Amino acid sequence: MIYTDKQREITGREIDKFKQKLVALENLDSDAPEWRRIEESAIRSQVHVMETAILKYDRLKAGEVSLNEPCTIDELPTLLVEARIASGQSHTDFARKMGVTPEQQLRYEDSRYYGVHLDRLIDIAKILDLSTTALFDLDVSSSDSEHSWTNEQDFDWRRLPGAEMERRNWFQNLRQLNRIDAVQEYFRKEAPPHHLHTFHHKKVKSNRSINEYALLAWQVRILALAREAVVAQNIPKFRLDNRWLKDLVALTQQDDGPCHVPSLLAANGVVLVMEDNLPETHVDGAAMLNIDDRPVVGLSLRYDRLDKFWFVLFHELGHVFLHVMSGSRYSFFDDDDCAGLDRFEREADDFAMKYLLPTDIWEKCSSRQRPSEETVQEDARTFEISASIIAGQICRERSDIKLLDSLLGQGKVGPQFSKS
Repeated sequence: MIYTDKQREITGREIDKFKQKLVALENLDSDAPEWRRIEESAIRSQVHVMETAILKYDRLKAGEVSLNEPCTIDELPTLLVEARIASGQSHTDFARKMGVTPEQQLRYEDSRYYGVHLDRLIDIAKILDLSTTALFDLDVSSSDSEHSWTNEQDFDWRRLPGAEMERRNWFQNLRQLNRIDAVQEYFRKEAPPHHLHTFHHKKVKSNRSINEYALLAWQVRILALAREAVVAQNIPKFRLDNRWLKDLVALTQQDDGPCHVPSLLAANGVVLVMEDNLPETHVDGAAMLNIDDRPVVGLSLRYDRLDKFWFVLFHELGHVFLHVMSGSRYSFFDDDDCAGLDRFEREADDFAMKYLLPTDIWEKCSSRQRPSEETVQEDARTFEISASIIAGQICRERSDIKLLDSLLGQGKVGPQFSKS
């Protein structure tokens, strides 16, 4: 775990050294390819560990981690360190409040507060403004509290949209059960404990009220369909390699491009699932991991438009490449009507624009200053970019969806995914 800005800086330099070593290995002509593969794997694993530590430290400092979730007593020392980082206090500042030297405070954290009396730990928690009534959860029946749902008795099954789930024929093999029992059986089959703790591992981008039960039901459906797709299509494991994205960009210029997307993503280890969103979820797209740690992108086609389809798809792929596979372990759910509110969303937006409409090209588009069908079509031909993408970005900037609505590809996505 990283405790200080200095440690973060050192860790960053070590990552750079490891990455340089990987480049050297890739360019090395070796008579022992198996040895090189093993060494590369070991280095990538170490880089992943260090990048995850940096991500955790940055999230703590940015206030993006909830620290008042129940924890077991053995987890308390780590929580205290995390809370100190999240508060923005240096070792010196915090030591002064505790009445000890900075050196002693550093030893406390390095030893995970070994030997410190419980009463003292609770006092420290209060200094950090942690709710001591919310800290302790003595149910340690699960060995992996990060990914287990230990409070099923607190879950109100009646609040799930059972009638809508039944209407959509999600329970076709459970018709002999009443609706509540069918919902429970569906969840227990399709959402094992690895995913049922999702209330604490979601990041939802929306400025509207979200029905978290409906959102969870939609997520479970996405994961269920993803599992079926992995088996049916023999989808390979995902590799953090973005070279195939140029082929995805090329599809944006084809009228039937969207229908070719699922197979291209599947060939590169990404599962794409299309499912209408449920009422009160306002979701356009999502990015998550399935139980085998394969990335899954879910799209709702809430707006059946080409510009929305391509932007939301690349936004979710941004989450896959930048966040989901980098150790954040979040599932991301995005309402595209809402601007990115935090670093994660801004980075995903930037990722989408980098591939769909790079800044250097966007700045040269004459249609940006003189928006019309003619100027958009001219820019699309000049820069070999779909007119719907240029028109969509102009409408975004000007907050006027009707300005170029004839170029947005209204109604041209859904039919390509219609079930026969």
